[in-house]
Amino acid sequence: MASMKYRTEVSEFILTGITDTPELQIPLFIIFTIIYFITFIDNLAIVTLVFWDSCLHTPMYYLLSNLSLVYVIPKVIAGFLKGGKVISYNDCASQMFFFSIFVTSEICFLVFMAYDRPTAVCKPLYYTTIMTSSVCTYWTIIAYVCGLLNSAIVTGQTFSLSFCHSNVVHHFFCDIPPLLVISCSDIYSNQMIIFTLGGFTVCFGLLFVCISYLFILAAILRIQSTEGRQKAFSTCASHLSVVSIFYGTIIFMYLQPNSSHSMDTDKVTSILYTMVVPMLYPLVYTLRNKEIRVAMRKAIWGQRLH
Repeated sequence: MASMKYRTEVSEFILTGITDTPELQIPLFIIFTIIYFITFIDNLAIVTLVFWDSCLHTPMYYLLSNLSLVYVIPKVIAGFLKGGKVISYNDCASQMFFFSIFVTSEICFLVFMAYDRPTAVCKPLYYTTIMTSSVCTYWTIIAYVCGLLNSAIVTGQTFSLSFCHSNVVHHFFCDIPPLLVISCSDIYSNQMIIFTLGGFTVCFGLLFVCISYLFILAAILRIQSTEGRQKAFSTCASHLSVVSIFYGTIIFMYLQPNSSHSMDTDKVTSILYTMVVPMLYPLVYTLRNKEIRVAMRKAIWGQRLH
């Protein structure tokens, strides 16, 4: 009971935001508000197109629509208007909990899409029998359950620590590295659990994606015609671009030693994967995907969706 009382002496945290320079607060607020709305509109457009256009009722686009749903930006835009933002202990834990759910679910959906692509390229005749609607439904459930379990462990480990020396979080939302920095507990065991779980999730996903693309590459090399190779590669280019962007930022942010963390560098990286990257994903799929472009043209020009 004493330890619980000692731990909860900090009842709220102060988020420092991206910058302490007052004249930059409003410009940053405007910039990230624009980014937020672009991301929201782009992802909503993909979900709507997949729902209404029967041509997009395939496993790949079903997974893509779910992937669009998990691109959620933390509700911290208002914090840019002032030097700091006060957030309660419970709200901070909730923010980390839901954010971790979406990140883990995103990893799962990228892995499932990595299974879908080699199936389409290597076994096109069996694709419809392998990638059924039931399989996609099971995968969706698994993605969110994994996100829930992973988030519960990570959040529980982080907020089982004591925060007694300082409640100033040098970040613009409640994330793991800046909270570990201000803890007055021995964070080694908690950090190892978080690092091991996160490392396994990210590395397993990345390994699975790499193996999938080795099968795709082998299948493409067996195709005789140049046109056939280009068509096969184009079916995977969008997913490969998204995977490269996502894993690059996640590995840089979380899978590095705690001593190597720089709060300013972490802020910049966090901006990339929470705001900029989710905005780029729909653009990548739109520009590199023929079916999405056709569906958008039909929607814009008012043609009948069939």
